[in-house]
Amino acid sequence: MKYISSLAVAALLAASNISTVSAQGWPSNYGGVMLQGFYWDSYTDTQWTTLEKQSDELSKYFSLIWIPQSGNCSGTSMGYNPKYYFDQNSSFGTESELRSMIKTFKAAGLGTIADVVINHRQNVSNWVDFPEETYKSVTYHMHSTDICADDDDGATKTWADKNGYTLSTNKDSGEGWSGMRDLDHASTNVQTCIKAYEDFLLNDLGYTGFRYDVGKGFAAKYFALYNSVAKPQFSVGEVWDSNSTIKNWIDGTKTDGTNTFTEPQSAAFDFQFRYQVRDAINNSDWTKVTGSNCLICDKSYRRYAVTFIENHDTESRSNGETQDPILKDTLAANAYLIAMPGTPCVFFKHWQAYKKEIKLMIEARKLAGINNESTYSTFSSLKSRVAIQVTGTNSNLIVVVGPNAADYTRDGWKVLTSGYHYQYLVPEATDISGWDAIVKQVEEETVEPEPEVFTAPDCCVVNDGEVCAFFEAPSSWTGTIKCWCWGSVNYTGGSWPGKDCTLVGTNNGNKVYKWTYDGTATVNATGIIFSNNSSPQTKDLTFKNGGYYTTSSTEPLGIISASSSGIDEISNVNGQSSTVNLQGIRVSDGYKGIVIRNGKKYVNK
Repeated sequence: MKYISSLAVAALLAASNISTVSAQGWPSNYGGVMLQGFYWDSYTDTQWTTLEKQSDELSKYFSLIWIPQSGNCSGTSMGYNPKYYFDQNSSFGTESELRSMIKTFKAAGLGTIADVVINHRQNVSNWVDFPEETYKSVTYHMHSTDICADDDDGATKTWADKNGYTLSTNKDSGEGWSGMRDLDHASTNVQTCIKAYEDFLLNDLGYTGFRYDVGKGFAAKYFALYNSVAKPQFSVGEVWDSNSTIKNWIDGTKTDGTNTFTEPQSAAFDFQFRYQVRDAINNSDWTKVTGSNCLICDKSYRRYAVTFIENHDTESRSNGETQDPILKDTLAANAYLIAMPGTPCVFFKHWQAYKKEIKLMIEARKLAGINNESTYSTFSSLKSRVAIQVTGTNSNLIVVVGPNAADYTRDGWKVLTSGYHYQYLVPEATDISGWDAIVKQVEEETVEPEPEVFTAPDCCVVNDGEVCAFFEAPSSWTGTIKCWCWGSVNYTGGSWPGKDCTLVGTNNGNKVYKWTYDGTATVNATGIIFSNNSSPQTKDLTFKNGGYYTTSSTEPLGIISASSSGIDEISNVNGQSSTVNLQGIRVSDGYKGIVIRNGKKYVNK
């Protein structure tokens, strides 16, 4: 197998302690854009067969697509409770469908990034047993001795001792996570299983690279070890922490514990980039995006920065879990993301909502020749508007974001494309003779079908000159219904979640609420969100005056309803130790939302 020959090469190089293996971290001067091809509970939208049908469209704009962990987890799952490595029949489709999709993507020039979840693993029937799998006539089987000695703060060892099992003598080399059994990556057996698994992903299934879940879960040197053997074209780690911790992790992948590499063996997500954008929007202060505490802010780490503004862990979910979504100006946020250096990773829901705009943003990035190592400088920094020049290999580009973005002009520059709270400018000398053809193509391929016409119930009345909207709440929503509506002004006043709605009637057994704007703004509202007093809430909807928003309608403005399938509801888990949220972060007894205890999920109310 490939990993055996690679280990032999590593042994020959050990004497010099310097590896001549090419870097696996992230290509230099890379201009591609990545798509996170899923969101939480996206079982319908991101079935393998559904994504494959979008290959032609996706490959025109994206170079990489990151998909959910594709292994069998024994039941409906987003894949973060891995059980089988070589059984690739998942909640998103069969292994045959997965292979077909990856093959189709590759033929179109779109590389598929695997979500590699190897920090922890699901057991078969008790706390410490794992499935036995055979691949290419070789049997792979992890044992209780492959579990970290201090797993679950010692609770696993207590159980193992009582039931006649033995754990590893090695403690966890990273942060523990009590949701499942933490694997000991110092174990030769664990390494053998993971190397075979990654070889299978790349050289059998056809994946292009890896996204590593829970990068803090074990020492960075093991990521370097696995990548130096598997040789993915792309590798990015989820190190959800401070900028300094992320940098230290990237630097930590320069060695596998034996060999030293000239460059890091993995990139990492630029979480601080995301937080700067979030803070700019939430505080109505766009100068916050010009901070210096992020990966792309440092030339030494820019190449290894995969930037994003939303993902499946930060998005707004409707399962009662406390998240940290960006609730407005997501279009301007994407404009900033796609224009800046690093490798942008666009969130699937944003792609669904703003295809035309995002396509033009990506085309503008290509036109200017912006890549992951491009330099940039701030031209204007105001709370209401920031203008940043990015230097591309073909042209410079100025990205302007903020409520007053449209007011920005600069001698010698012309507008290439613009939209709500953003615009892109290029030097007047830039050849944009083909731009009109690009715009026409984008417009033709993103024509939205006419929404189905439906009739609102009799209680929905719009008076002359009134700005309002109606919302048929799901039956599970009780108590106060709130509305958050915005344009270039805040239509609901105050702060999130906005203004109380008024009960005006019923339809199909559900209560119907009305929100009415009582201000004097002359500009149009553009977006609207309804919520059950903050959570659950709808997605970011397009405002339509007098619009009727309902879960049952096939009209694109339908909401995401609340659902917590497969999760036990209990009043609390107070008094139980080792309680963590879905990100693996230990939480207090007073934490509200979904928590994990002893490998099982609960809703802590």
